[in-house]
Amino acid sequence: MLYEEITASNLYKIDLEGQIILQPDVSDGLNYAGYVIHSAVHSARPDAGCVIHTHTRTTMAVSAMKCGVLPITQTALRFYHSLSYHDYEGPAVDTDERKRPIADLGPNDVMMLRNHGSLVVGRTIPEAFNIAYYLEMACRTQIDALAGGGELIFPPKETHDAVGRSVEPSPDNPLGSSDGSRDWPALLRILDRIDPYYGS
Repeated sequence: MLYEEITASNLYKIDLEGQIILQPDVSDGLNYAGYVIHSAVHSARPDAGCVIHTHTRTTMAVSAMKCGVLPITQTALRFYHSLSYHDYEGPAVDTDERKRPIADLGPNDVMMLRNHGSLVVGRTIPEAFNIAYYLEMACRTQIDALAGGGELIFPPKETHDAVGRSVEPSPDNPLGSSDGSRDWPALLRILDRIDPYYGS
């Protein structure tokens, strides 16, 4: 199925062991590699309300760069304290592989899967989407900056820490500033304008 054909009624509902709880009437079948990756995170991270794994052109490109995500923009600096890397092991079809990415992810909410793509963890769907969106922007800007060919300017280390701390949870904001709650209603309104039946 094309992404534009997917609605809530096309989705499988499965448990952590991969047992199908709810099967859609119309589907291309269960994506087992997706199950392996997502179940690994959900089983190890009780705080994971949503896990998003993508293979966008930009995250794949940056995942193949030895330097990884460079701290060259404010958007990239927000991941300074919460970014992990996992080396490529081939298609994720072996449940034994779940141990290694979980160990690499640790307590972080963002992981670049080398030569593969990215993975983000959110306590809520809005938070996970927010993190994934800004990671995509950081990677896209990095590719643009490198393509420009000029010498890159790296902000001083103290600003790395300041930006990283600004998005971390605090007593005043338990989810941090990246929880997506301010953006989510507007994004849903966009979906409603494009297709009010996306949730059917």
